[in-house]
Amino acid sequence: MNIKNFEIVNDLLLLNWSDNSDSMIDLKQLRDNCPCANCAGEKDALGNLYIGPEQLKTDNSYIVRKLEPVGYYALRPYWADGHKTGLYSFELLKKLSNT
Repeated sequence: MNIKNFEIVNDLLLLNWSDNSDSMIDLKQLRDNCPCANCAGEKDALGNLYIGPEQLKTDNSYIVRKLEPVGYYALRPYWADGHKTGLYSFELLKKLSNT
């Protein structure tokens, strides 16, 4: 499923999907579930998980300055604290909107 439209309103990410359904995700939930290698970790060839040092979050950690599509599979938020490496797949966004 693809995203047709998206926008930030107050502290929510609003999504309109290709099937014309709508969903929303709280920005705090979005940031706290960042899928980047530093936040969520990444596995090596042996399956060992490596996670970067915990980032101390401030109010700016939950403000999106820019949101851009990545191909036809993900969105990349640019957070006010400078974090921008998380690519949120449409699958992950759908999952977060249902929790």
